[in-house]
Amino acid sequence: MTFPYDSARQQLQTWQKDLDARGAQLEKVALEASRVQTRGTDLSPADIAAIEKFARSKDAPNALKDLQRKVDEGQMSWRDIASGRAVHDPDVQRAMQTSMPSLKRAYTGIKEGQNLDEIIVAGQQRARPSRGDFDDDAPSDFTEDAF
Repeated sequence: MTFPYDSARQQLQTWQKDLDARGAQLEKVALEASRVQTRGTDLSPADIAAIEKFARSKDAPNALKDLQRKVDEGQMSWRDIASGRAVHDPDVQRAMQTSMPSLKRAYTGIKEGQNLDEIIVAGQQRARPSRGDFDDDAPSDFTEDAF
């Protein structure tokens, strides 16, 4: 004879097995995730010095200068910015939106060992043409940076 609670107990045991399997999978994924290196951990003291030098230069975008002021005030560090820990800060978001192509080129140049002064000059040479000088056939910054 089958009692009503036998069916409920069987269902509960099935759910418990499923929960245990999902818990084991979660632990596996968490272990794999803990092994992943985040961006920014590879900034050397020389990299940080080069970033600060550019951020303090007259040619740095205002948004980048604002970030340098926050770093100087101790509100965050360049490691916080590079690692993504400061990604929710409005000034970091503004700087990334307005400066990302230039920062990407500058960072790549720094990592390749290029002279910082040459990186700055190269950035100045990439200044946007005036409206009258615009060539529709020339690649835009978007296509250059996307590829």
